[in-house]
Amino acid sequence: MSVADLPKTEANVLRGHEGAVLAARFNSDGNYCLSAGKDRTIRLWNPHRGIHIKTYKAHGREVRDVHVTSDNSKLCSCGGDRQIFYWDVATGKVIRKFRGHEGEVNGVKFNEYSSVVVSAGFDQSLRAWDCRSHSNEPIQIIDTFTDSVMSVCLTKTEIIGGSVDGTVRTFDMRMGREVSDDLGQPVNCISMSNDGNCILASCLDSTLRLIDRSSGELLQQYKGHTCKSYKLDCCITNTDAHVTGGSEDGFIFFWDLVDASVATKFRAHSSVVTSVSYHPKDNCMISSSVDGTIKVWKS
Repeated sequence: MSVADLPKTEANVLRGHEGAVLAARFNSDGNYCLSAGKDRTIRLWNPHRGIHIKTYKAHGREVRDVHVTSDNSKLCSCGGDRQIFYWDVATGKVIRKFRGHEGEVNGVKFNEYSSVVVSAGFDQSLRAWDCRSHSNEPIQIIDTFTDSVMSVCLTKTEIIGGSVDGTVRTFDMRMGREVSDDLGQPVNCISMSNDGNCILASCLDSTLRLIDRSSGELLQQYKGHTCKSYKLDCCITNTDAHVTGGSEDGFIFFWDLVDASVATKFRAHSSVVTSVSYHPKDNCMISSSVDGTIKVWKS
């Protein structure tokens, strides 16, 4: 994909949140997106038509992360009230509440079969919850981190967490084995490449780091943006050709994956860019910001 094809033209602005938007996520086919905000709400949008579809309210504090199942029927969310909510998308009703974290919850993800939710907590733990059972107890607790766990990724057999203690830890559920990669800087977001071979980690020294999953080798570092005090999302584009992430000064950056040069950057928001989510198939991206807006970008 050439630099000219990167999505940097503003196509829509989604307004409705009161206050900062902390996360914005495309669903699995990219037709819809979800946002989570400081105003304790989750919102469902059609980003391509700029339409707000539904608002989900139940959290008692800010909502920090949200994830939707591959069939778009259920969603999970987490935040400052220490709880993980499991929702029915169509009715907007909370099916289950999972309690057990001793602090705020920073990230949530469904597994591939949408049967388990894994949450990343301020209490230095990852917890797995069974959506199908009626037990409120976690089915697994991973507490080998030494500081807040900020972000979680899942593969078919692994749970991967990124922590302020500077590590990205991979837990192989089949083997019962843990592998820890120490990046030496607080990690506030992790995401995977589409081929599953690499992990991109956003660190609080204003650097994104690309790690080889099999060897733990540091493959590349991406710089130019500012990330010192906020949790900022990062991701790899759907072709695995570019890396993208937000900056605390309102810019969005695209880097060449291989040589780490800045392919393009542009002023996207009037305040911190908290979240970027790349469309699974098209040259399209959404971003969210402390300025209260979600923006849709197309090439």
